[in-house]
Amino acid sequence: MADMKRYLDHLRPLFAKGGKYEKYYPVFEMVDGFFYSSPETTHHAPHVRDGIDLKRLMVYVVVALIPCILWSWFNTGYQANLALAKMGVAKTGWRYDLLAALHIGFDAGSILANMVHGFLYFLPIYLVTLIVGGVWETVFSTVRQKEINEGFLVTSMLFTLTLPPDMPLWMVAIGITFGVVLGKEIFGGTGKNFLNPALTARACLFFSYPAEMSGDRVWVAVDGYSGATALSLGKVGGVDEIIKGGLTWWDAFIGLMPGSMGETSTLACLLGAAFLIYTGVGSWRIIVGCFVGMVGASLLFNMIGSETNPMVAMPWYWHLVLGGFAFGAVFMATDPVSAAMTSAGRWVFGILIGAMSVLIRVANPAFPEGVMLTILFANVFAPLIDYAVVQLNIRRRLRRHVRA
Repeated sequence: MADMKRYLDHLRPLFAKGGKYEKYYPVFEMVDGFFYSSPETTHHAPHVRDGIDLKRLMVYVVVALIPCILWSWFNTGYQANLALAKMGVAKTGWRYDLLAALHIGFDAGSILANMVHGFLYFLPIYLVTLIVGGVWETVFSTVRQKEINEGFLVTSMLFTLTLPPDMPLWMVAIGITFGVVLGKEIFGGTGKNFLNPALTARACLFFSYPAEMSGDRVWVAVDGYSGATALSLGKVGGVDEIIKGGLTWWDAFIGLMPGSMGETSTLACLLGAAFLIYTGVGSWRIIVGCFVGMVGASLLFNMIGSETNPMVAMPWYWHLVLGGFAFGAVFMATDPVSAAMTSAGRWVFGILIGAMSVLIRVANPAFPEGVMLTILFANVFAPLIDYAVVQLNIRRRLRRHVRA
């Protein structure tokens, strides 16, 4: 590693200002910054001294995502192996050939078989996301002569985890292109986007290719196997219909159910939330606010009641474990760029997301899930929320000054 560092330092003058490859400095800085801390320091006041930088911040988020990533491998493989056993179909395709060649098999009772099978669905989607999105990041950074930030590493993982495992790869490329270019880069790049790039990419696919992203499909990565998701069953007959379909609350909490790769396990999301809150990277106010808003809206609908809409009677603890609520509240809503910045504003921001997520689930027949739309809606209003909070503080201080 020391030899590599000396080699990079030797190359630096070629890419620095005035060097032969000056216009490619963002690419060089990306490679150097990925392995080592930046040698650049401030030369003029003010000086801010802190133990965290953008790289470490992104690394913390990646660490928090590890439980969701590992569970996405296991559960995707588990659901796929279960479906194959139920259908009794011939196992064809490169994944099946590779699993057979490795003598791993397709036993849903084997942790190894489930993990490897799920990983073979996760890896192509992630690689396409990383390569296509990385190319766009490099193009914009090179044109602007700005450094390539580590933020896209998190965006690529978040986007991958929100997708079904059988998503066509060309659609993945279109989605991440839309999210990076129109969701972030046209506004100036990292730190200047007002929408969450990963959710913007998912929204593009959700409205452009609803058949592939619809909540009415069971995402088990097996062609020809389909059915209703838990939220779709809830739309039909409420909690009783979900339980009749073979899903218990505990299974939903653990994440043993079909769904987007990284969103099924509430337990994995809570482990990530604990780490983000402990390190100060994620706002606990937003996370708790989402929970408070969800519980409040659920209880309100429970009191209202309905004879025709079974979702009205769904308890809050079922809303917590179904769909992408936990994943959205922990990893999407807490995006430090697109979320509210003020302390009070974060409470309002989180409560808005939690309450509207339940509202869409219960009152909108077109969308079984509302977390993605709600977070994007809240992103748009985040600056207004912060503005209102700041103005209220100014008025309160003025009144205090007048009384004094």
